[in-house]
Amino acid sequence: MAILDAAVDSGVTFLDTADVYGDGRSERLVGRLLAQRGPDAGLTVATKMGRRANPHVPEAFTLDQFRAWNDRSRENLGVDTLDLVQLHCPPTPVFSSDAVYDALDTMVDEGRIAAYGVSVETVDEALTAIARPNVASVQIILNVFRRKPLEQVLPAAAEAGVGIIARVPLASGLLSGKYDESTTFAANDHRTFNRGGEAFDVGETFAGVPFDVGVAAAREVAGLTPEGATTAQLALRWIIDQPGVTTVIPGASRPEQARANSAAAGLAPLDGDTLAALERIYDERIREHVHTRW
Repeated sequence: MAILDAAVDSGVTFLDTADVYGDGRSERLVGRLLAQRGPDAGLTVATKMGRRANPHVPEAFTLDQFRAWNDRSRENLGVDTLDLVQLHCPPTPVFSSDAVYDALDTMVDEGRIAAYGVSVETVDEALTAIARPNVASVQIILNVFRRKPLEQVLPAAAEAGVGIIARVPLASGLLSGKYDESTTFAANDHRTFNRGGEAFDVGETFAGVPFDVGVAAAREVAGLTPEGATTAQLALRWIIDQPGVTTVIPGASRPEQARANSAAAGLAPLDGDTLAALERIYDERIREHVHTRW
């Protein structure tokens, strides 16, 4: 709760959660915040649904199942209508299913949700969703080490009036510039157990960049950090500057981290030399590992 309060007090107005985060605990904490802050706080809450499906197959994405997941999220968040519900990286065929979008439209008509979007793994999934008339947002991995969405996804979203929610903005912490080749993580941390994609899409861990490659590249990125800023703030500012980006959703494990993340919005836009250097680092060190995969 201290982290949430610090974020909101620092100017954050968009909160991203999901029904599977802490098996609903994340939604309940955000719901507590909403209750404390009141209806005039100007907060938008985006949650997700779909990862509770077991098995996680296209056939699970039905109107009845959506209603059940939705009922649980509305109870957790303490609201009648959810601001934004995103399909949570569903199987690829879901993005092409007329029945799925019809069901989502029904949820809007029923007043259960105000709008819906998708969270995707790939550029192709994003483009498929953007082509649908009522998709409000696409959540996609976008950061200094994952630049492919700049080519087609952001322009297509802007033309269609679809919001872009940039996730994994710091490449699982790589772009904080604080890791070195000897850094280790807890056994239950995805940065340990998912480096090869053992549990879910490997692109979610270090943005798909091999750890040693990412550490070396992040060291170069850190050398570009403006005076008075942090490397993480530089990385966040880069995303904020991209045309078509609606919001960025960095995580925070401490109140001071939430405040520092928010302060990135107050940095001056990056200059041309810095942008060129970041692109060179990507082209020389990162591109071969990620650009054709997602």
